[in-house]
Amino acid sequence: MPAKEEKNGEEITNPYQIAKRLIERATKTLELQEGVYDILKKPKRVMKVSIPVRRDNGDVVNYTGIRAQHTDILGPTKGGVRFHQNVSEDEVVALSMWMSLKAAIVSIPFGGGKGGIIVNPDELSERELEELSRGFIRELEPVIGPEKDIPAPDVNTDQKIMGWMLDEFDRLRGHNVPGFITGKPLIIGGSEGRLEATGRGVVITIKEAAKRFDYDLSKMTAVIQGFGNVGSITAKYLEINNVKVVAVTDAGGGAYQPKGMNISELIEYVKEKGTVSGFPGSEEISNDDMFAMECDILIPAALENQITGNNAGAIKAKIVAEAANGPTTPEGNRIMEEKGIFIIPDILCNAGGVTVSYFEWVQNTMHYAWKEAEVIEKLEEKMIEAFKIVYEMREEKRVKMREAAYLVGVGRLAQAMIARGWIKNWKMPIDC
Repeated sequence: MPAKEEKNGEEITNPYQIAKRLIERATKTLELQEGVYDILKKPKRVMKVSIPVRRDNGDVVNYTGIRAQHTDILGPTKGGVRFHQNVSEDEVVALSMWMSLKAAIVSIPFGGGKGGIIVNPDELSERELEELSRGFIRELEPVIGPEKDIPAPDVNTDQKIMGWMLDEFDRLRGHNVPGFITGKPLIIGGSEGRLEATGRGVVITIKEAAKRFDYDLSKMTAVIQGFGNVGSITAKYLEINNVKVVAVTDAGGGAYQPKGMNISELIEYVKEKGTVSGFPGSEEISNDDMFAMECDILIPAALENQITGNNAGAIKAKIVAEAANGPTTPEGNRIMEEKGIFIIPDILCNAGGVTVSYFEWVQNTMHYAWKEAEVIEKLEEKMIEAFKIVYEMREEKRVKMREAAYLVGVGRLAQAMIARGWIKNWKMPIDC
């Protein structure tokens, strides 16, 4: 039985420490040289920049932006930019490490990058938000670009913000560089299917898990924490696949309908009200109540550290599909694994976003757009193959899915180090 995950008597919640521990464990299981862990345990580059913004009232506020580039051993670094008041360097670095692993798992030629600005975007006007977005790109311009580091949307950022960032980069370069950023509007080089990619990928992995255990999706129920882009799109595609979504929570509250929700109506309600709370015909529900609910599938689609040692024991779901990045602490993970819950780890489950971002980047490079059906077909192929490889690693090494995903991701990064000559005369003990 794994030891309880604690540090000085407290549960470990620092995402950077969690990521390092899991990578170190994978390098030891794969019997890799210590140098592999030494390379992967810290990012290649971290930039902290100051972004002065003139507020509408005339005051100037200096915001802090962070960008981490973990490793470019497989290709240019790639990852989202989030606007949130709790952004920290450790969070951004951990997210960049997870992006490296995701790209390796789905076999795309990217390294991991991530960025964030410490700000509550709800407190800014649209003009202030645009100035902040453009200022971030101006400060980072020397170290980003389509062959260096490619941003994308994340928490509290969207197509509009990506469009502003692209325009600022183009102005600085003096010509159009559509491959600089992904998740942008279609009219300026975005990809069909990108907006839905993460949620669609989550549902693909859930379907693959259901196949392995011979579950009938039409008889399954799901609950979702978080109803932003990822949570809402996941709910939409679950409904299309006849899974009954019975509860959803977000920052404003929760809604529960035991007979299942009409997701299209819920999406429209949230557009108008800004929260799922108060959805007609629903009972109010808390996060804790939802996590403890009798259901088949639990989908954390919010922020980090939502499933912990304090609430994991109450979870009754058969499958936990991590649509968010880092939603589970090591102690929460240990408890769920001991309960026999099948966890689809974040670095596999939500890799649909970076996969279609890669497709967008390819289309920009080709100067040729694909139809949505082609994007969806290629996404399904990538996600199904990634799930298959991770599941086979689970069976071969007799480990749980999270460890199996790290073994695949770290193993492939190590193979790239061998190919580049960073590691000499070394043979991988297993095929990743």
